[in-house]
Amino acid sequence: MLHAASLLLLLAAECKGTLYLTVDTGSMKPAYEIADVLKKHGIRATVFVANEKTFRGDTALDPAWAPFWKRFAADGHVFATHTWRHHYFRPGAAEPDRVRYGSETLSKDEVCAELNKPREAFRKMTGVDFAPLWRAPGGKTTPRALEYASACGYRHVGWTPNGFLGDELSSEKFPNKTLLAKSLRSIRDGDILLLHLGIRSRKDPYWPMLDPLLTGLKQKGFCFATIDK
Repeated sequence: MLHAASLLLLLAAECKGTLYLTVDTGSMKPAYEIADVLKKHGIRATVFVANEKTFRGDTALDPAWAPFWKRFAADGHVFATHTWRHHYFRPGAAEPDRVRYGSETLSKDEVCAELNKPREAFRKMTGVDFAPLWRAPGGKTTPRALEYASACGYRHVGWTPNGFLGDELSSEKFPNKTLLAKSLRSIRDGDILLLHLGIRSRKDPYWPMLDPLLTGLKQKGFCFATIDK
């Protein structure tokens, strides 16, 4: 029987590349199903959490979602902030030393509060802390937003072009099978993949493609890791 250290070395030797699956909150409708697929494959993701509206009419960090987040945390995923209200940062600001966020502007302290609030709610709900990472909604950042977030202790994590799975695109223009084939063909070592916990606007949900996607990537020799700093 192989010792644990020997097994880890063997697995590392078999990896032809490492991928980083990241998951953003969304409608939350397929949240449990996505959790099941990740557990089936033994894959831990880096999950960016915002208090977004869900298909139930509540929000993702409402106490009603505590059972899901506790279960997801117990599966060993890494969690990070995706802002509280999920507004977009925009370039330019009428006032000095402030950043545009949705229809308002924020000071550095207010940016920190926007990033810290989901962390505090999640920790209270699950007992699990966030990694010092953040992802701007839509991946849209500005130099000042990045500067202020860094001062709060957060490093921004986006995704790579090949890692964009397309689950938020129109299903009429981008059918699931087309997106799946493109990902299996184009994803390369080091790519950061982007998936959402449900997209309301997509008529044909993408999440059932997650199982064949992970199966195909593992067959290609890819291993998966989390981003934690």
